[in-house]
Amino acid sequence: MSEQTVIDERIDHGYTSDKDAYLRRLKRIEGQVRGIARMVEEDKYCIDVLTQVSAINKALHAVSLGLLEDHIAHCVVGAANESRETGNPQAVQEKVAEASAAIGRLLR
Repeated sequence: MSEQTVIDERIDHGYTSDKDAYLRRLKRIEGQVRGIARMVEEDKYCIDVLTQVSAINKALHAVSLGLLEDHIAHCVVGAANESRETGNPQAVQEKVAEASAAIGRLLR
């Protein structure tokens, strides 16, 4: 196990308090994906399949936005507090850059 993995296991993430809710949502999405696979196996009408794909995309988008909000509220704000205490702006700059990159990936 790498040092970074050990460090990551000890850090509370922004989503930690909502972890169970995220897991329930992801399991629901997983079930929807299996349902689409079944629809394709059963040769269901393509528009019906596309409708379900759209629903999954919307659900994943909601999860992504929630995680992003949690990251900003917890990690970015935490880095800002750390930066204020230490006088070193690097931590907050790194977290903002991570959030910006994540937003960029979501918009692709």
